[in-house]
Amino acid sequence: MWRSFRLMWMRLDQVVEQQLSAESGLSGADYALLVPLSEATDEGLRARDLARGVSWDRSRLSHQLRRMQERGLVERRECPTDARGTIFALTPAGHAAIERAAPGHVEMVRDVFVDVMTPEEIATLSEISRRVLSRIDAKTLARIEKAQCEGAGD
Repeated sequence: MWRSFRLMWMRLDQVVEQQLSAESGLSGADYALLVPLSEATDEGLRARDLARGVSWDRSRLSHQLRRMQERGLVERRECPTDARGTIFALTPAGHAAIERAAPGHVEMVRDVFVDVMTPEEIATLSEISRRVLSRIDAKTLARIEKAQCEGAGD
């Protein structure tokens, strides 16, 4: 089960990446950031909230946003309420890119993933995903708390 799941996930990632690149010139990483930015208000999103939303570390996010900024897809703004904060928002080119890419992406995901399942299987997979994510979050929190307790004795 684990091996077939991993192979399925890798192949899904591969075909989605190929589709995005061929049809829109975007990478999967571009798309992963364009989606939440397109759903944000015109003010954009704080970098830390964007990182949390896509489960990326600060370094990966920073490098990807820099590349997207160089291509004119996103713009960087200073946070008006926190001098240390950075906000990112879509540029008009970023809006156009996500609008071009989304229909083909949705069609591909539906075709190779969603449409091969029954409604019951979709509900089951959704529930399993929620439970696994909840377990991961709980284990991560427990590790952080343990590390903080161990560090407090120094």
